[in-house]
Order: sequence, then C-alpha cells, then structure tokens
Amino acid sequence: MNMIIDFPGGARVDAHFGPYTVPTDQPPYGGGVATAPTPFAVFLASIGTCAGIYVLGFCQQRGINAKDIRIVQSLRANPMTGMVAEVLLDIQLPANFPERYKTAVIRSADQCAVKKHFEHPPTFSIKTSTLAK
Repeated sequence: MNMIIDFPGGARVDAHFGPYTVPTDQPPYGGGVATAPTPFAVFLASIGTCAGIYVLGFCQQRGINAKDIRIVQSLRANPMTGMVAEVLLDIQLPANFPERYKTAVIRSADQCAVKKHFEHPPTFSIKTSTLAK
C-alpha cells in the first residue's frame, strides 16, 4: 500500500491512502495549533486499536457482546532516553464476561499485527527523487 504524505500548512503533515486521510498536527509548543493528533499519538493509537480489532473479532466469533469491553493503554518510558520502554494494555472486561475466555482474550490481543512488527521490525530505506511535472 502506498501512502502520499503532504504538508497542508503550518505544522500539519497528512497521510493519504485509498479513500482516507489521516491528519496530524503538532501542539502549540511544537509550532502547530493542535488541530489533529501528533504523528506519534497516531502511532500509539495504532497499537491499542489493533489489539482491539483482535479482541473484537474474538468476541464476535463467540457471540460475546464487546460493547462493555474497553482497553486502557498506558506507557512506561525509559528514564534515561525518554523512549517508550513498555506498552501496557489493560483489557477491562464486564463482570459477566465468561471466566473461561479471560486468558484467551489476552492471547487474541497478543496477535496484534502492529505488535508483531515491533517484535520483528522492518528496515527503513529513505531516498529523495524529483517530482514529475
């Protein structure tokens, strides 16, 4: 899948792919006006929403209503580097969630494709080229 990244003004940087646009912006202290999440926030949201897709699919396959389930994502940073050291996902289940599925729902979230890319990261190649007129 190709994405086109463009610069619509200010500190905005948007990604376009298929029929979608994912807008990003920076907060005022970063030169933006906070009209959209930062690229890093979108990246972090992809982790939780990916895990959520797997939890939702797990529930749908078993006829479990996922309406009252939520995932709370938090981070632990390395104090030396400020980089994310650990991503914590707390799958909050309603009291009537079947006990026999609690371990399995964790395993389903663990299948997240975004998480798997952390475990086996891609390489990056960055180049420049000239726009055709």
